[in-house]
Amino acid sequence: MACTVSFPGVHFVPSGRILCRHDRFILAAHSNRRRSTKNIKHPRRPKQPPEFGVNLFLKKPSTAPEPTQEDTDFDEGSIVAYEEEEEEEEEENENTNVLWESAEIEAISSLFQGRIPQKPGKLERKRPLPLPVPYKLRPLGLPTPKRLVKLTAPAVATSRASMVKKVYKSPSFLVGLARAISKLDPDKDVSVVLGKWVQFLRKGSLSMTIRELGHMGFPERALQTFNWAQKQPHLYPDDWILASTVEILARNHDLKIPFNIEKFTALASRGVLEAMINGFIKGGNLKLALEVLSVARRDNRKLDPSIYAKLILELGKKPDRHNHVEALLDELGERDELNLSQQDCTAIMKVCNKIGKFELVESLFNWFIQSGSEPSVVMFTCLVHSRYTQKKYREALAVVWEMEASNCLFDLSAYRVVIKLFVALNDLPRAVRYFSKLKEAGISPTYGIYKDLLGIYMASGRMAKCRDICKEAEEAGFKLDKYLAPHDLMNQKQ
Repeated sequence: MACTVSFPGVHFVPSGRILCRHDRFILAAHSNRRRSTKNIKHPRRPKQPPEFGVNLFLKKPSTAPEPTQEDTDFDEGSIVAYEEEEEEEEEENENTNVLWESAEIEAISSLFQGRIPQKPGKLERKRPLPLPVPYKLRPLGLPTPKRLVKLTAPAVATSRASMVKKVYKSPSFLVGLARAISKLDPDKDVSVVLGKWVQFLRKGSLSMTIRELGHMGFPERALQTFNWAQKQPHLYPDDWILASTVEILARNHDLKIPFNIEKFTALASRGVLEAMINGFIKGGNLKLALEVLSVARRDNRKLDPSIYAKLILELGKKPDRHNHVEALLDELGERDELNLSQQDCTAIMKVCNKIGKFELVESLFNWFIQSGSEPSVVMFTCLVHSRYTQKKYREALAVVWEMEASNCLFDLSAYRVVIKLFVALNDLPRAVRYFSKLKEAGISPTYGIYKDLLGIYMASGRMAKCRDICKEAEEAGFKLDKYLAPHDLMNQKQ
């Protein structure tokens, strides 16, 4: 029976068996584990530093146990066999690549990218605000409004608009031209002034200059300015200049009306027609204003309602023209869209009160309220006066309470109508209260107010108050003793 006996450092093999090199290595080191070369007593070559550029931190830590004293007791043959085996393993490791897990690769790449990706969850963390720095605590600066850019930054204003755009529609510049023209000698033409500024003028610029010349009383200079503008290709044709000139000439009775006025109105624009009628109204020539308006009506030319309101107001001052007022009111009532300002409504309501068209006063007031506008104290006063004239005292009193609820400031006409209403209602306390309000507002009472208050005191039999009112009226320049004399005679006879 073949057996194998081992002595320290010597190995026997059964006879008849040839061992290869690899088997000899296994027999020499089968009882020993892998050991690092650093524990070899007599290394074959000295230790060398690691190659440049090799990252030692990426290598996995070794899991081999620390060597013991028994592991160091190798014979020379086993050492040689182990070293050759280590060299072969190193060559195999060099030929194989290290495989990294996905979590390890992600952790390593995050070191080079910066911030490590967060886990899903509450990603938005609220950071505390920094502490205020004393030198940074400044009041909040508001942006500069555009209308003050010229004062704060002239360079910016110059870059935004050229000199022409700033001058051609400036009221101070255009009114200054009118003043310079008015100071010219009679033998000089307006071109002396206008020629210097012709490059700064545009269409519509000289309309304000012409109107200002008309207000100053120089209609001939206004006509000369219009004639000069006609010769400038970049200023004419222009309806604004023509309308201003026509209005000034019509107001000063210098406009020559052709015999065939229908042909003239057919060629004129709406703005020129309205300017002509305005000029005739302001000049007091209501006949020509009505004639132009009737021609425009026949040609189906719809003019602005303010023209009708102005003409109605002027015609209402003359009792013999009330029939024309009714015709104009009917024409306004036939319009589908009525566009009247507060002043126009007030003017029409006053005339309607005068001619007895009280239903129109009510309808105009209701229309103005429904249009979403807020009535003025004059409109309230017209409505109170209309109901007082119809002897609808309770309805008029409701309007007074509406005035009070809207915090409307009373004027002299409002106090006069309201005191007259309370006198008609024989309401002495309220009449006295509004009379005190009148004086507290700093308004001087009129002769009619003193007379109405004296009448209600006399009706209530308070003669001492009557004498006080007469004395106060006498200090204001009014004499009311003639109203007290018949009452005193009656008391003496009794």
